Amino acid sequence: MTVRICLFTRDLRLADQPVLHAASAAGRDEVLPVFVSDPAVTAAGFAAPNRLAFLHDCLADLDRELRARGSRLLVRHGAVPAEVAALAADTGATEVHMAADHSAFARAREASLLAALAPLGVRLVTHEAVITAVAPGAAVPAGSDHYAVFTPYLRRWSGVPLRRPLPPPPRLRTPAAPVSDPLPPRPDADLLSPQLAPGGETEARRRMQDWLTGHLDAYADEHDALADDLTSRLSPYLHFGCLSATELVHHARASGTAGAQAFERQLAWRDFHHQVLAARPDAARHDYRPRGDHWREAPDELKAWQDGRTGYPLVDAGMRQLRAQGWMHNRARMVTASFLCKTLGIDWREGAAHFLSLLVDADVANNQLNWQWVAGTGTDTRPNRVLNPVAQAKRYDTDGAYVRRWVPELARLSAPAIHEPWKLPAALHAELGYPDPLVALDAASARFRARRGLD
Repeated sequence: MTVRICLFTRDLRLADQPVLHAASAAGRDEVLPVFVSDPAVTAAGFAAPNRLAFLHDCLADLDRELRARGSRLLVRHGAVPAEVAALAADTGATEVHMAADHSAFARAREASLLAALAPLGVRLVTHEAVITAVAPGAAVPAGSDHYAVFTPYLRRWSGVPLRRPLPPPPRLRTPAAPVSDPLPPRPDADLLSPQLAPGGETEARRRMQDWLTGHLDAYADEHDALADDLTSRLSPYLHFGCLSATELVHHARASGTAGAQAFERQLAWRDFHHQVLAARPDAARHDYRPRGDHWREAPDELKAWQDGRTGYPLVDAGMRQLRAQGWMHNRARMVTASFLCKTLGIDWREGAAHFLSLLVDADVANNQLNWQWVAGTGTDTRPNRVLNPVAQAKRYDTDGAYVRRWVPELARLSAPAIHEPWKLPAALHAELGYPDPLVALDAASARFRARRGLD
């Protein structure tokens, strides 16, 4: 009987799971599902409490679903190459299957695993388009290794054939193996965002069905309305692979509405950033397109931004939502990021690190490259755009409901005063207990233009 190892990484699901499908060989051979909790992830700064809690939920759910199919999840704590090689030797496995990933960290892990398995005669098989809908190398322009502009990438991406989603396996044959280590522990509640969403494929699929039947068709018209909260909120489940991006694209195309097309475009943006990072892994730390920026060292202003105490209500609402939920509305992400980089002049890496410390969905590709896009050092074709937080609030939170939800000091105010509380009579403003703006927008705009040499 042939034994194959299915190494789960960021693909913690059974539905549309090419790695598991290939490893199980349609039920004819034995498959050993494995997850390795690697201390290198912690050392690299990716093991934030919110994500550790979500990961625990994902693994617990994955184990339950595997047990329902006659299998179970084998957990190991340690370095991936050593742990997987030891399991391969113990079980006589001939192959290890895993999803291809393209960050510098993932590439180094794959190379080390390949080297550890080679002396054992064990084959490493990586599968593309498991984490993304379209693999980074499947849509490239002539003469280059990646697209640097989204629109031409979208045209090419839209024409790449997608595999049909795979059903979850009804049964799995699993060999006798050593006793599993315990799941990575769930952090104490006081370390977590109080409104953190639960993880796992079961919850992911419930939310996906609610989204597809209730909100997908209206997405084009409603996704920027901050207070209505009508985005899918599926990004954490995509990040951990509880949902398949390929399956979501198929659902969107089956609908064919304007809302579905707008949602599909967001999935393409996700793949776009993965193909940029695959080609330029140093963009996780360095400017993709340097603009000669001289960032300010302003620790007090950075702390005020992190705490949602900038004096600009929409910015503060977004930052408080982030801390409360481990998630933030996409429009608020853009506004808060623009405020940090282009209004305060603080390095985008400071903002990316703070988001990485709280966001459940913060992977390297989308977190870092979205920050670079807003900062004007990335792929944005209009690198000097500045999102005015007052104008954005009046447009996307017209009656102030989003601000009112997250900035209770201002809850008594109506729009438009809620978006510019510094214009209230001094006594009333002081009574609110809400800070004055950190900086005047006109002065900040002039400073940004001077820094970029635009005047």
